[in-house]
Amino acid sequence: MQRILCTGEALIDMICTDRGASLSAGITFQKKAGGAPTNVAAAIAALGGRVSLAACVGDDPFGHHLREVMQSFGVDTSWMIMDKNHFTTLAFVSLMENGERDFYFNRGADGELSLDDIEHLRTEDFAIFHFGSATAFLPGPLQGTYREILRRARQGGAFISFDPNYRQLLYQDKKESFIYQCWHFLEEADFFKVSDEEAMLITETNTLNDAVSKLGKRTRGVFAITLGKEGTLMGRGEVSAMVPSIPVTPVDTTGAGDAFVGAMLFQLARLQQHDLSALDMEAWTDMAARANRAGARTCTFLGAMEAFRQLSKDIFE
Repeated sequence: MQRILCTGEALIDMICTDRGASLSAGITFQKKAGGAPTNVAAAIAALGGRVSLAACVGDDPFGHHLREVMQSFGVDTSWMIMDKNHFTTLAFVSLMENGERDFYFNRGADGELSLDDIEHLRTEDFAIFHFGSATAFLPGPLQGTYREILRRARQGGAFISFDPNYRQLLYQDKKESFIYQCWHFLEEADFFKVSDEEAMLITETNTLNDAVSKLGKRTRGVFAITLGKEGTLMGRGEVSAMVPSIPVTPVDTTGAGDAFVGAMLFQLARLQQHDLSALDMEAWTDMAARANRAGARTCTFLGAMEAFRQLSKDIFE
């Protein structure tokens, strides 16, 4: 089993449990460990993979909670930096009665992962690198650290995975910067996952077909476009294939995409490095079908981390 490094934000989601209440009116909040690359790392570890997380959290109760949660899954936390000068990033979320999210982002330590923090990181210790960018493209030390880890990983011949994780509420006035930075990672990636909305946003197209065409022309890796209940579109160059979804009655869709990515990377890590570049589209669609099971199972539990604890390798049987 090859080793994987996930890089990006680790944060606490503060979920308002007062149904339909705005954040200003809400009284009861439940804390949940979160951050897209953090979720992916937990999913990989839950399946039995060897994974480390490079992220920065505050040296405070929330940061310690995040590290303890990761350790409980079996994630290596050697590169989870405990910052004494910044608080752990908090995201406050409430689901309104009209279906919209009331959201407030209190950014702290996640953006502070610096080049000094990873000075002694041995990229040769990892065969696969996953970048989940929800906050990594915002201004801060993490932005440059993110690109440097990518440069070192690519220089060492590692397999690169990327998930843009666009959040409109974070990038309202920074959308062009987000798109520009995304292309650098998309063009370097051996595998990337986007939603249909993200595909059209990043390619600046109005239809999914146009987005698929542009991604196929500008990237060299395999891509997965998640389409909800319609399934997953797998593509590379001019070749594409649809993978059906797994019908479930969803309880909570949080983390389903991260479970999909985690399951894909877990399967890739079971292969030898020289076999990864030789995978044909049939092999990729087989892996995606299994990863869809992980995503579907995640939807049947409340909370991403709770769902990941229910993942097991039997989804691949």
